[in-house]
Amino acid sequence: MSSTPLRFYRSYLGSKTMSFLRWRKVTDSSKSRIFDPSFDKEDDKKNQYKSPQRRSYSSKKWSCWDNCCWFIGVICSVWWFLLFLYNAMPDSIPQYVAMAITGPLPDPPGVKLRKEGLTANHPVVLVPGIVTGGLELWEGRQCAEGLLGKRLWGGSFGEFYKRPLCWLEHISLDNETGFDPSGIRVRPVAGLAAADYFARGYFVWAVMISNLAHIGYEEKSLYMAAYDWRLSFQNTEVRDQSLTRIKSDIELLVATHDGKKVVVVPHSMGVQYFLHFMKWVETPAPRGGGGGSDWCARHIKAIVNVGAPFLGSPKSIALHFSIEVRDVANLRAQAPGLLDKDVFGLQTFKHLMRMFRTWDATFSMVPKGGETIWGGLDWSPEIDNLDDGPKKGRNISIHNTSENSKSCVCNTKGVNYGRLVSFGKEWSETHSSKFERPDFKNVAKGDELANSSNCDIWLEYHEMGKKAIKAVADHKVYTAGSILDLLHYVAPKLMARGASHFSYGIADNLDDPKYEHYKYWSNPLETKLPNAPDMEIYSLYGVGLSTERGYIYKVASPSDCHIPFQIDTSVDGDSEDSCLKGGVFSGDGDETVPVISAGFMCAKGWRGKTRFNPSGIRTYIREYNHAPPANLLEGRGTQSGSHVDLLGNFALIEDVLRVAAGDSGEDLGGDRVYTDIFKWSERINLQL
Repeated sequence: MSSTPLRFYRSYLGSKTMSFLRWRKVTDSSKSRIFDPSFDKEDDKKNQYKSPQRRSYSSKKWSCWDNCCWFIGVICSVWWFLLFLYNAMPDSIPQYVAMAITGPLPDPPGVKLRKEGLTANHPVVLVPGIVTGGLELWEGRQCAEGLLGKRLWGGSFGEFYKRPLCWLEHISLDNETGFDPSGIRVRPVAGLAAADYFARGYFVWAVMISNLAHIGYEEKSLYMAAYDWRLSFQNTEVRDQSLTRIKSDIELLVATHDGKKVVVVPHSMGVQYFLHFMKWVETPAPRGGGGGSDWCARHIKAIVNVGAPFLGSPKSIALHFSIEVRDVANLRAQAPGLLDKDVFGLQTFKHLMRMFRTWDATFSMVPKGGETIWGGLDWSPEIDNLDDGPKKGRNISIHNTSENSKSCVCNTKGVNYGRLVSFGKEWSETHSSKFERPDFKNVAKGDELANSSNCDIWLEYHEMGKKAIKAVADHKVYTAGSILDLLHYVAPKLMARGASHFSYGIADNLDDPKYEHYKYWSNPLETKLPNAPDMEIYSLYGVGLSTERGYIYKVASPSDCHIPFQIDTSVDGDSEDSCLKGGVFSGDGDETVPVISAGFMCAKGWRGKTRFNPSGIRTYIREYNHAPPANLLEGRGTQSGSHVDLLGNFALIEDVLRVAAGDSGEDLGGDRVYTDIFKWSERINLQL
């Protein structure tokens, strides 16, 4: 037998023997301790020194702060790791993973149409909306040192996190003039990069631009009409000559493309901006561009409006009134008082309201047309009337061309959208004959809130006083007809500036010389379309999404420097699928613009020859029913109906590309609707 097995057994038996002896030693000693009390005394002396140290580690418990820090650390670590993988791996890997899960991806519209033989034809002009265009600094205060030529709005928003109060000072406009404050110059970014992405990874126009490129478009045939979206429309011309630049660039595009007219694609507030431009360009100089009454007929083939707030949006009321929308109100409810507190010197709500109220362009989004369009105390066009409502006005006969089921986002039972603001659920439901509404406009504002002079952020609410705040709430209900009175009462200086640039009524006589003033030019109910019978106007918008249509408010707890009104998030409807959730009434739309605002003008106001469309420009409605992404790898989806994501909707992009390639509205198939927009439009009594 070799020596190797002997060594193995020797070592094995030795180890077992030592283990047994150690066990015996411990056992014997433990038994002996039971009968010898001196051991206990010695152990107590030892533990006297050892136990505190052990207890300090073993009894320590994690606080909520520790858990939060740990959670944030994990999220940040995972995020950076995924970001590293995303940037390090080849572009084909995410596409391969997506294809493995969902199957082969469909061709983008540009690739699909190129295979069909479509190519670039008419030059295209893109008009961005509010907040989506980049802004950069050209002159600033000392706190903005090193930021010259860098973006303040758009991109990474890095400077906001580094120096928030300095950023707010530079991005705000002067309360009196509506222009930059003294010593500050912030200007719009130029070129296609102005609005291709809002922030890293969040596209705006990028998907549209890339698909246009697939069929042959490039920068010489594709123009981004960037402007400072904070300024009133006319002030963009006064300060930057933006309207003049758009006119010159369109003329250049037509001249360099053998006389082919442009296709204009405005989005969101850019729709209203381009309405203003069309009236400005035909107005004689120096008040306008001096292009003549036939300028649009000679230069524009079609206007393809995307997510068009032709008649405004109720969201703007909540933003001007309390700087809230549904998501912000819900956040405030989840973390009461957090956004009102002075965190790191940033009183969030008050700073945001002050900033927002300096942006004159936001006044363009206030609902237009009053109760005629949006409904009254006891009726609204979207609801099978609670009351008899107004008598039907003239309407051109239109057939609903939808091949699919109707879009429906919630249960409208008991809902009256005509009441845009109600102070309490009771007053949102009770018939107007059963309650009184005391007038608030004559209530004096003498009793200012105590110590309001010490508020760091000046708002006109600080001058109201408790009696005035109570009078606003006691009025109970506000419609589109009285909401302007409310805003004029709570913020007279703000509204005086806004009223000098925008109007919200319905013209009785469009030939009245007063409508030659520029403040009427962006309101389609107070101006005429140009004399361009061969032009086409499209309204392309998303449907099937819960869209804010009205609000239930409450008076906030008294405070010297707080905003006195808040959306009452505790109020819900009587059923799970009710249109009333968290103090917000919702209707159909694209999450920002209700269907009635996006669709009415092309469904009725401009359909055929009307006083608003004297040359009979052809109008078309194309609705896109929202479908969420199938999985996370689809990002924001290719069938989204959301207000901004709509610019990445493949069906919409295909429609835009076909029009740019030369197709007409009839070639696209005419109207395509999923809602009752034509039925709702018939209920609106508007003289045509």
